Amino acid sequence: MAKIWAFLVALVLVAGGGMYWYMNRSECGAALRQNAAMGIGGPLDLIDENGKPVTDADMFQKPTLLYFGYTFCPDVCPLDNARNAEALDLLQAQGYDVQAAFVSIDPERDTPQVVAEFTDYLHPDMIGYTGTPEQIKAASQAYKTYYAKQVEGDPEYYLMDHTTFTYLVLPEIGFVEFFRRDDTPEEMASRVACMIDAAR
Repeated sequence: MAKIWAFLVALVLVAGGGMYWYMNRSECGAALRQNAAMGIGGPLDLIDENGKPVTDADMFQKPTLLYFGYTFCPDVCPLDNARNAEALDLLQAQGYDVQAAFVSIDPERDTPQVVAEFTDYLHPDMIGYTGTPEQIKAASQAYKTYYAKQVEGDPEYYLMDHTTFTYLVLPEIGFVEFFRRDDTPEEMASRVACMIDAAR
């Protein structure tokens, strides 16, 4: 009798866990469809960290965590992208083929070589992008981000005001989710995995 009860309890736990997974995936599917219809994202025309012209089709051949920032940023950008790199590690450990993209909003200083050094330090699967001021402006507008050069102080060591969202972009779908600064790597990895699974 005890064995029967133990089996029934285990069955309920497994079924409950399966139902939680199904509801979670179902919710992610609904969020994916809703977010994809928000009009965020679109055609991009940038320069990658190797100096090669690329489009959004080149950039997003696998699920990508996309961030707009600049390498001279004293705190926010390094911290956010280190967090994104940690989320990548968690996802890759689970078998997901993912990457990260860093788009500079400071093309005056962020050459391909500079963004390559920045991204290579953070993660081998993080790719840096830059471009002309016009290309960066178009990319920023596509993802509805904000940035502005601070004119006070030393003109050589200026800072940039900018938004700090990280976007999840899926191949052939586009933008499907965004993350705020207070989202942890674990939270990001969980939501990214759920979105990828829901898109399959």
